[in-house]
Formats: sequence, C-alpha cells, structure tokens
Amino acid sequence: MKFLSGLIVGLLILPLAVFFYFRFGHPPVAVADQPFPFEKQIVHVPLHARIAREMPGAAPIAITPENLYAGAEIYREQCAACHGVVGHNSDFAAHMYPHAPQLWVPHPWNKSVVGVSDDPAGVTYWKVANGIRLTGMPSFDKVLSPEQMWQVSLLLSKANTPLPPAVEQILHQPLDFSATPAAAAMPMPAPAKK
Repeated sequence: MKFLSGLIVGLLILPLAVFFYFRFGHPPVAVADQPFPFEKQIVHVPLHARIAREMPGAAPIAITPENLYAGAEIYREQCAACHGVVGHNSDFAAHMYPHAPQLWVPHPWNKSVVGVSDDPAGVTYWKVANGIRLTGMPSFDKVLSPEQMWQVSLLLSKANTPLPPAVEQILHQPLDFSATPAAAAMPMPAPAKK
C-alpha cells in the first residue's frame, strides 16, 4: 500500500514541479543561458529526419555563372547579415543561440568543406524555404521565389570551389549596414547647437 501511495504522490508531484519550473521562468530562454542537457541532439535528430524526408532532389536550374551571380546578389541582400561573406564574419552571429553558421568559413576538421558545401543543394534549399524553429533562421518561402532559393542554394553548394570573378567580387565586399535601404531611410539626428 505504501508503494502505491508513494507512486501516486510521485506522479502528482512531477507535473507540478515541471509546471512551477516553467511558470516562474527558470528554463533557459535567453541567448546567453546554458542550453538544456542534450538540447542540440534532441533538436537535430527530428530536423535531419524531416529534411531527409522532404528535401527536393536535383535542382531545376543549372549551375551557370548567371545563376551563381544572381545567388550571390540574393545572398548578400538576404543572408549575409547573419551568415557573413568571404573574409568577413557577421558581427552578431556569435551572439545568437545557436550561433548562426558562417557560410564562407572552412570547417576546422576538414578545410576542403566551406560552410554547407558538403550538403546537397536540396538540404540547403529546404532550410532556406522552411527556416528552422528556435534558431533565428527564417523561412524565405514567401520572400524569395523557388528559383531565387535554388540560386542561393547552388551558390552555397559551390562555396568550396573557385567561383566566377564577378561572383567573387560580390562575396568579398565587407558588410556595410550603414548603406542598407533601412539605414538610408532612417532620419539622421540634427547636429547639436553650440
């Protein structure tokens, strides 16, 4: 009888403890908080399974200099703020949780892989189109056309290879957020009167 009553009390206390843990703001919700134990593994397993199940096959467009150039322009406009450009990492990517990967940096364990160049373009396309919850990676499905998402995905699949000079020129320009349309539209404060 004691065992049964102890089991019932234990089964009641556990949900209450979990409720109070969440209710009073103890879970790690700030970027600087330590993650839950095994948080990355818990998230990555279903993510990889879903991508494997849903990713498209071969790209419907060819890897041409024109498509790579278009992909580089789209990348600079839509992706570079978080994922950096060649030789210039994003300033705030390391302050995101999880950190936004820098897509023009060789992997430390395999220098022949740059960014996501080891992923099939369909994997990158899925991530661009769908985004990834709780990472800051948005869905571009309603922002970019399928052709534009493929152009970016094909560009990133070739990040470890020489690219056409015009593409390299776009990707080597340092990021300058003061030149963005949003910054240009912001009114400048009037100079202080002396």
